[in-house]
Amino acid sequence: MLVATGAAGGVVGLCTAGALVSTFQPSERAKAAGAPVEVDIAALNPGEMVTVEWRGKPVWVLKRTPEMVASLKKTDGKVADAESKRNPDEFTPEYARNEWRSRKPEILVAVGICTHLGCSPSSKFQPGPQPSLPDDWEGGFLCPCHGSTFDMAGRVFKNKPAPDNLQVPRYMYLTDTKLVIGKDEKGEA
Repeated sequence: MLVATGAAGGVVGLCTAGALVSTFQPSERAKAAGAPVEVDIAALNPGEMVTVEWRGKPVWVLKRTPEMVASLKKTDGKVADAESKRNPDEFTPEYARNEWRSRKPEILVAVGICTHLGCSPSSKFQPGPQPSLPDDWEGGFLCPCHGSTFDMAGRVFKNKPAPDNLQVPRYMYLTDTKLVIGKDEKGEA
């Protein structure tokens, strides 16, 4: 009887310990909140943008047209941080510290949250005069809350409320048409 009771107690103890240890593991929801996200851009046409969620934030993947890429030269002198030197580690990984703020000139990957107060800018890709935009608008993004404007690389224009360019998350290409957002070759998130 003593052996049977001891054995039963040991089994209960192991089950309880196993349940206790499992509470220290992150939940599936917590894992998903920070997990990298794969995006297939094979069907994305030039001028189109898709929004995915990563860490509870909207991330834009924009396939820029040749005209959109060319517009960046025209906005270099109008943006506050053309070379993404302010807060580089927080807002722009090293491989995106270029005029396009991306690994490939035609693909922009950026967090769609204004660096001023966290609003979500809207896309204003059509160049030319429009309400709330300058007459020489080359296309980009407008934050309707306080009027911050960003070019086609997510670089904030001078003298706007937003203090920094839009964030470029860490990302890498798995293939020519498949991205992973939230991780790069160094394993950094």
